[in-house]
Amino acid sequence: MDEFLRTVFIFLWSTPLILIFLTFSFITLRIFTGKSPMNREYPPVKGTLFNLLLHYNDAHNYLTRLAVTSSTFRFLTPTQSYIFTTDPRNVEHVLKAGFGKYSRGERNREIMADLFGRGIFLADGEEWRQQRKLASLEFSTRVLRDFSCSVFRTNAAKLVRVISGFAVAGQIFDMQVSNLNRSWIS
Repeated sequence: MDEFLRTVFIFLWSTPLILIFLTFSFITLRIFTGKSPMNREYPPVKGTLFNLLLHYNDAHNYLTRLAVTSSTFRFLTPTQSYIFTTDPRNVEHVLKAGFGKYSRGERNREIMADLFGRGIFLADGEEWRQQRKLASLEFSTRVLRDFSCSVFRTNAAKLVRVISGFAVAGQIFDMQVSNLNRSWIS
């Protein structure tokens, strides 16, 4: 009888604690993601920061395995929700059609400023439009073709000099090996 009372007592104390823990977990998850984890409008949650840390040495393969099962998914961290996608339609939407809807964010700009400066990769809104106009001029067909042709001519001339040197010396050489180490370019 004593054992039975102790079991009932533990059950009565543990049940509210478990309910409080589950409620706290649900509220925390909802606050940190900003959305319900079960809402079908948002990509499914496939893991947390702890999952990434657990697979730290194998993170690329781990994320690839997840992408095979779901082309778009979320990872939760204590401060925000990260979305990963391999769906070309989503990538096109984010980078082209719906670009204005997705800002880099001030924190992201601070972190990446040393690497990217104030260029197109960290620009938002009107600043991004101006940067894109400038970049599109540089990548226009004529400019790109002219640049490619000049690089090709320069490297072709270097290659002709190398081949002529081998021909004058009467030497045989392996073109693939020369291509791999690119010693003839310098």
